[in-house]
Amino acid sequence: MKTTDAKAPAGLPTPGDALIAALERPRYEVLPLGGIFDNVLSHIPPAVKITVTASPSRGLEPTLRVAEDLAARGYPAVPHVAARLVRDRDHLKELMLRLHAAGVRELFVIAGDARHQAGEFADAAGLLAAMGEVRGLFEDVGISGYPESHQFISDETTIAAMFEKEPMATYIVSQISFDADVIATWVHHVRERGTFLPIWIGVPGAVTRRKLVRASLRIGLGESARFLRLQRGWLRRIGLRRRFTPTSLLRELAPAIADPAARIAGIHVYTFNELERTERWRLQLIDRLKNQEVQP
Repeated sequence: MKTTDAKAPAGLPTPGDALIAALERPRYEVLPLGGIFDNVLSHIPPAVKITVTASPSRGLEPTLRVAEDLAARGYPAVPHVAARLVRDRDHLKELMLRLHAAGVRELFVIAGDARHQAGEFADAAGLLAAMGEVRGLFEDVGISGYPESHQFISDETTIAAMFEKEPMATYIVSQISFDADVIATWVHHVRERGTFLPIWIGVPGAVTRRKLVRASLRIGLGESARFLRLQRGWLRRIGLRRRFTPTSLLRELAPAIADPAARIAGIHVYTFNELERTERWRLQLIDRLKNQEVQP
């Protein structure tokens, strides 16, 4: 019996139903590179929330422009605001007012990977605290969580940072892990520590093996490009397959997604801009899961 076939107690969704629901309302993360706006328009329906990463080498402007353009076309766009790329409180207020005027109603706040901060803010907590009354212009503000160890920050520090940021945020997005047990254990520990914000589980999209290798080696593309470099044994997990999909990972995670105590909001898909393949994979998996549900 597959994990998605397990029965749930009366009144609760089955793991299969919970996984279908999560797949039907994903978040897609994109990199603000050339052509990404047209790529989104061509392959992703406007109901899908699109988050736009921030690059330490390119600065915030490409992120802001892509988010503004997507919002103008009716997409719920979520720019990453990297604290280390914001000069000061005036700069922060300026960009927040700009995004609000463009129709953006949600932000994702990270420290960012810039080796040298642009000014006042060294971390996400400092920037969140500096938002002041302008924070009220945005319905949601997300923060990062780390199922796997961070390359530059100790586990103890990331845990402490989560507590510090929690009162100013409305949800958590986890960094990529290829290990369902690691993710589920991390979620359990987060809840044990008394953090109850909804969690979006970070998974890779349908990405070619070559793209994964190339993305893992690139440094200047912000958060997304770093994830795969941090995974222990990820090449072994992918093996010699030409394309990776998170299908097996999600099936293993289905019980956790269905568990009310876990408070899983859904899945956050790191697409590496492979939008056509990822959207095709998502729709096909939904169809397979639904057919599985109706079979006698």
